[in-house]
Amino acid sequence: MSMVKMSPDVFSCSDDQGNLDIEIDIPGVKKENIELKMVEDGFFIRAKREETGVEYAGTYAFCCGVVPEKAVAKYLNGKLYVTVPYREAVETVDVKIQ
Repeated sequence: MSMVKMSPDVFSCSDDQGNLDIEIDIPGVKKENIELKMVEDGFFIRAKREETGVEYAGTYAFCCGVVPEKAVAKYLNGKLYVTVPYREAVETVDVKIQ
């Protein structure tokens, strides 16, 4: 059986403690079949649901840098929950629009 590739639904928001919270829908996947890789400006996920031939995969970018070494992930009821702190804020510059 060939794999059917799908992009998972991904939701993210900031919390009050300076973290980025990410919720990824990957129903029916076993925890051991999830691959999550994160860098400062984004992440990659691949999750295989072998019994149905479905593979969820996607690469996503963050609007602000994070500290990937401090990411915490938990899989529960078909959803992967990831919390990662934002990198220290860098000074932003207002750009005049002409």
